[in-house]
Amino acid sequence: MKNLDFMLKKQRRTANIDISPLLDMVFILLIFFIVTSTFTRETGVEVSKPQAQSASQLEKENILIAITREGTIHINERQVDMAGLRDVLADILVKNSDREAVLISDKATMTGTLVQVIDVCNIAGVKKVSVAALSQ
Repeated sequence: MKNLDFMLKKQRRTANIDISPLLDMVFILLIFFIVTSTFTRETGVEVSKPQAQSASQLEKENILIAITREGTIHINERQVDMAGLRDVLADILVKNSDREAVLISDKATMTGTLVQVIDVCNIAGVKKVSVAALSQ
């Protein structure tokens, strides 16, 4: 009878699997993918760019400013007005004065708004302002 009780107790034991090494590996892989991935900065709005035959690819990291067809201005994924744009540009240029601005304007945007944004960029101290277009 004692042998039977001993065998029943032995069978009731459950196998435990230690998952801490698995969690360590998951976190190491997660850190690896975060560190090695590249992040692109976007404007936060979708615009329909006009086409141009002379469009070319820019290589440097630029300040992206979007102007929607309604005339709203977006930089760093937030909407700003002209005064706010000037302040944001001044903050960015304090860190790196060689950055160029790229205006991503919808093809239905009023030309006056585009000219005002170019003017604010020049007043803020941006050395080069470009307008984004799709290449044909």
